[in-house]
Amino acid sequence: MSAQHRATVPGAQGSLARSRPRYGEFVVKAVLLTAAMVSVATTIGIVIALLEPTVEFFASVSIGEFFGSTDWGPLFNPPAFGVWPLIVATVEITFIAIVVAVPLGLAAAIYLSEYASRRTRKIFKPVLEVLAGVPTVVFGFFALTFVTPLLKDLFPFLDLEAKNALAAGLLVGVMIIPIVASLSEDSMAAVPNGLREGSYALGASKMLTSVRVVVPAAFSGIVAAVILAISRAAGETMIVAIAGGFKSVFTLYPGNEMSTMAAFIAQAGSGDASVGSIAYKTIFAVGSLLFVITFAMNYLSARMVQKYREVYD
Repeated sequence: MSAQHRATVPGAQGSLARSRPRYGEFVVKAVLLTAAMVSVATTIGIVIALLEPTVEFFASVSIGEFFGSTDWGPLFNPPAFGVWPLIVATVEITFIAIVVAVPLGLAAAIYLSEYASRRTRKIFKPVLEVLAGVPTVVFGFFALTFVTPLLKDLFPFLDLEAKNALAAGLLVGVMIIPIVASLSEDSMAAVPNGLREGSYALGASKMLTSVRVVVPAAFSGIVAAVILAISRAAGETMIVAIAGGFKSVFTLYPGNEMSTMAAFIAQAGSGDASVGSIAYKTIFAVGSLLFVITFAMNYLSARMVQKYREVYD
């Protein structure tokens, strides 16, 4: 820097660095850092809250009994602590939900990204996202009072119980459609138009361009959306509690009533187990297992995004 330039910087005393600190910027930085740390601190707090009761639970119940038995009834006498009925119910309802949400969510995302006009997208996307704001208790009662009777009328051979995993899974799937559709549409909209124009120049149709060019280019975002939806479905409580029931049975038939991990936590946490008892600590053991599963899903989502992320200049 020339001596003439240094002389033109007021208060710089030979350097472009500011000599007086901006205290307002420090305050803004501290506020933003605090906001960023809230989620991290919350996660750490959840782990701390779950850890001690979980360790006390496994001091009384062996890991072999917890993962090696299909009999679940910690609130019964004698109690049983085989967690597989809860795991199977959670996986089954989540699978039904994903079967519903992924095709419908991706179809909606392709339409909004590739076919809808700008005006149509401005109208339909917010309407679609409003579905995510509907209270899950509403979905639960809708499944119990409308979907289950409708399924019984349409498919009488299914032998559905009044509360069943099928109706619960269908409504959980409807609930997570906005997650799949909105995040996937955002990823597709970020694909450069040059890829579409190149495909059209080679004679490809709009559908072929959408399926063979846009979707692969947005694959990392789509995978992240699907895994996030899976995590959301696995942790859903109200719909599965109301429509799926609380019966802890080891079964693969979706027409039966069954309890997921989240539904059991809601049931036992509502006062059926006395504080400090082994049944009460079961809540934290199941909660820890659900936390580990959802954490693993989110970690897998992050890894998939990094692996399949496409960078365009």
